[in-house]
Amino acid sequence: MRYIAFIHKEPDSAYGVSFPDVPGCISAGDTLEEAAKNAVEALSGHARLLEADGETLPQPRGYDAILADPSLEEERLGAMLTVVPLVRDRGATTRINVSLDQGLLEAIDAAARLRGQTRSAFIASAVKHELVE
Repeated sequence: MRYIAFIHKEPDSAYGVSFPDVPGCISAGDTLEEAAKNAVEALSGHARLLEADGETLPQPRGYDAILADPSLEEERLGAMLTVVPLVRDRGATTRINVSLDQGLLEAIDAAARLRGQTRSAFIASAVKHELVE
């Protein structure tokens, strides 16, 4: 699932992030890149808190629906729009079966060793990076 986010930047301030479909979920960052990365964590954390309270995360609307919503006219002013993936941290690992080219697997293992990670940890961090960036 992906959510539209508004990013605002006022002079002498950090980049602020808000989600029109997830009221109360906000984030910020000193750079645009940091704000976008922090938005992924904020959305995940907000979803976790809602679920802990027995609520559900609202369904995301598409870009056209966000642009057409008259109630968001003021919030859209001066905003950059971006798409933020919902990456849930469930706190539990699941074993899966994945097929990879032998050469790619060797490269993964070498890179994991250099970072002091297991193969699984390396693959998980690489996938998370790809989803977020």
